Amino acid sequence: MNKHIELVKKWLADPTSVTQQELEDNRAVADAAADVAAYTAAYTAADAAADVAYYAAAYTAEVKHWVKRYEELKEQGE
Repeated sequence: MNKHIELVKKWLADPTSVTQQELEDNRAVADAAADVAAYTAAYTAADAAADVAYYAAAYTAEVKHWVKRYEELKEQGE
């Protein structure tokens, strides 16, 4: 389970359930972790989804794409 993706999924289900501050914090943590961690396909998807959610609700389709991609990669790893 990736907490960054889970927050984005929560936001997709109900945009009012996540504050702008939570999205900003989620993005900051994801960016910091990405600087330290090696970029894997699953982490890149999480980081991209967090970024897109932060920037605007207008990118909902892209967020859904990255969440779906994350779920696919997670299933492949199991």
